[in-house]
Amino acid sequence: MTAALEKLRKVALRLLQAVPTVFGILVVCFLLTRALPGDPAAYFAGDMADAESIEEVRRTMGLDQSLPMQFVSYLKDLAQGNLGMAISTGQPVTAELANRLPASLELTLGALVLSFLIAVPLGVLAATRPNTWIDHLCRFLVTAGVSLPTFFTGLALMYVFYYLLDWAPAPMGRLDLMFLPPEPITGFLTIDAIIAGDWEVLRAALAQLALPTITLALFTLAPIARMTRAAMLQAIASEFVRTARAAGLSGRRVLVTYAFRNALLPVVTTLGMVFSFVLGANVLVEKVFAWPGIGSFAVEALVVSDYAAVQGFVLSMALLFVALNLLIDVIYTLIDPRVGEEA
Repeated sequence: MTAALEKLRKVALRLLQAVPTVFGILVVCFLLTRALPGDPAAYFAGDMADAESIEEVRRTMGLDQSLPMQFVSYLKDLAQGNLGMAISTGQPVTAELANRLPASLELTLGALVLSFLIAVPLGVLAATRPNTWIDHLCRFLVTAGVSLPTFFTGLALMYVFYYLLDWAPAPMGRLDLMFLPPEPITGFLTIDAIIAGDWEVLRAALAQLALPTITLALFTLAPIARMTRAAMLQAIASEFVRTARAAGLSGRRVLVTYAFRNALLPVVTTLGMVFSFVLGANVLVEKVFAWPGIGSFAVEALVVSDYAAVQGFVLSMALLFVALNLLIDVIYTLIDPRVGEEA
């Protein structure tokens, strides 16, 4: 079996392993929703509804059926993309998540790109220059990123750059009220502004995106830089790197081709884990900067006990995490030089 076929076999195995995980997520989301306190039918019927009206709502929602039949109906609705109606907004949960997910993705991806561009070179330099000022700087940033809460960092940046220096715009969402958003194509304001050729809106969108992106980047930078530094130190001390140096290869080639390529594997895994965590946990940053993402939507739904919206958020985030981790596993399999060596 060739190395390419071995990699394809492992990718197919990863895809098959994701099936029971997805089914387990569906079961857990269904059971957790049914285990919530209170009567959903009474809540949807309203405070002034009588017993007959509540029973009618219960039949309409299918809550008078057995749990297995409710689960089958739940799967049918999911197959049709129906996650119910959001009480807080009066819109379908699917539409709300579709409208708000690009805002969260734009913020999260921007923070990850910024932190990756800083953390990886910083971790490599810290590993190749131990106990120097750049190594101490890496350790300081890692400690600060882990220790400082994101809401504190966001408020501090807002106080300095908006209130004191007046360099940043008011934290009022994705775009200042003075600008009209471009026609939604991708849902990403920056990309849609580029497609429309509206450079004023692009500058305004980037200005609004700057502070929340930096806030999240300081948080996500810490694990990426720490893993890069540790993986590079381990790779540099390995036998294959010493062998490559003994063979007379240049230090740059040894560092890039041998050490960095092997150190990149755990860094990619860490990047996927950080993205999975930050996408659902950036709610504090979204609330501080009034960012209309899925995190703030979930908090608003919890406040008003909007069960359909909460269930849709939990389910979509769980499925997104599974898909992302599956993608990371596939990428890991494709870039791992050890896969297929035994073939």
